[in-house]
Amino acid sequence: MTFTHAITRRPGKDMASGITTSTLGPPDCIKALEQFDAYVDALNRCGLSVTVLDPLEGHPDGHFVEDAAVVTPDVAVITNPGAPPRRGEVRSIAAALQHYRQTVWVQPPGTIDGGDVLMVGRHFFIGLSDRTNQQGARQLGEAVTGFGCTWTPVPVAAGLHFKSSVNAVSEDTLLLTRDFADHPALAGFHRIVVLPQEAYAGNTLRVNDRLIMPAGFPDTRQKLQALGKPIIELDVSEFRKMDGGLTCLSLRF
Repeated sequence: MTFTHAITRRPGKDMASGITTSTLGPPDCIKALEQFDAYVDALNRCGLSVTVLDPLEGHPDGHFVEDAAVVTPDVAVITNPGAPPRRGEVRSIAAALQHYRQTVWVQPPGTIDGGDVLMVGRHFFIGLSDRTNQQGARQLGEAVTGFGCTWTPVPVAAGLHFKSSVNAVSEDTLLLTRDFADHPALAGFHRIVVLPQEAYAGNTLRVNDRLIMPAGFPDTRQKLQALGKPIIELDVSEFRKMDGGLTCLSLRF
């Protein structure tokens, strides 16, 4: 899928009140805004037209827009996030997406976060995690099957989301942590395994012919350079403090 557009949301002043399991301390909001602007600039350099939404008052995790929808070439599936405080984020994202795609909505008791969904070609890997249950995965699977796609549920035993640990860096290559290195559902792909101390780099974002990766992970960068793709490194330290990464800061389509 070639991306031409992205939707992002600027972090609010209350971002430190968001949900996190991190022990890295509270984020610096001013620094986070600088990092966000650099992220938007990187998407622009990748050739995307980027929509930047205003902060969503009362929703400190609202800048992690990827969790609110799954955008495919055919349809936008509006999620029902697994964390109840985040469910108020979806309507504004649905409103932004309705100009580009037909929308369908995941219904309770199904829950799903976009961070658990990896699209590779016409196939979807859907992580079953604390945020995504079987009913939510099935609803998404049924929605994309109607457009000729296939899907596989994958239990997530480590990390917040599936894409915290597994991401596509080419059509046939996955970047992943050791927890998923030998997973049978991923057996048909070339696999680049990140070192345990560089596990955060598993959340690397492929945008068309470029890779955007978090800064500070030299072994992972060296492995990715073998793919021959331009690499952009970005400091996302303040979003890491809130369990966030590069993929969850935008919806690409």
